[in-house]
Amino acid sequence: MDVPELVKKEALRRGLRPETIKTYQHCLRNFFRVCHKDPKAVTKSDIREHLDRLQARGRAPSTLNVHLQAFRFFYEQVLQKKLTARFHTTRVRRRLPEFLTPEEITSLFAAIENKKHQLLIKLLYATGMRVGELVKLRVKDFEFEQHYGWVRDGKGGKDRLFIIPHRLESELRDWIAQQNCDPEGCLFPGHGSAPYSKQSIQLILRRAAQRAGIKKRIHPHTLRHSFATHLVQNGYAVTDVQPLLGH
Repeated sequence: MDVPELVKKEALRRGLRPETIKTYQHCLRNFFRVCHKDPKAVTKSDIREHLDRLQARGRAPSTLNVHLQAFRFFYEQVLQKKLTARFHTTRVRRRLPEFLTPEEITSLFAAIENKKHQLLIKLLYATGMRVGELVKLRVKDFEFEQHYGWVRDGKGGKDRLFIIPHRLESELRDWIAQQNCDPEGCLFPGHGSAPYSKQSIQLILRRAAQRAGIKKRIHPHTLRHSFATHLVQNGYAVTDVQPLLGH
């Protein structure tokens, strides 16, 4: 039985996102590398032992929950077996997200000398986008005359508007003109026409934080948290901020 292929076919039928499909396939492959039974012969005890084994190895609660969801999808949706009906998700401890002060944001920008990198990081902060949304931005997603743009196929497969920051509009227009960007192409291409990689953006931030003397651990999501925090601090209601974040 080709478990990954069965998962893929059923997931595509149900409209699951490619990232979710790959995650489920990965979790199930790991399980069947250890459990050599026929999938239909797997018991609740086998699944419980696997989850206990992951926990013993120090895997995060969120990781355990993803594995459980993969089991649920395969057994309940593909094989139509209620094998995981009484399994409960692991409680995930929520921590307050780290954010940068406005002064730290200014220092971070100033520490980035490369114009492309600086514009990329400025836009990431000023729109509150997820890094995966930013790297997929195309030139044609911008409606400069209306001062807004589109995040296409964001989290949950939804499109949403974002406001083009007034202070960045001229920089964005200049960048597009100077680079002679293809309207169908990525705003920030990596090698060739491929999107800029998330790992590269993480590296840009890490190096900029070091040069700016910022001791906090910074990653792309830190800018998203900072964007939301600063809006609230400036008088915006949380309910007004949530749509801008794609919540």
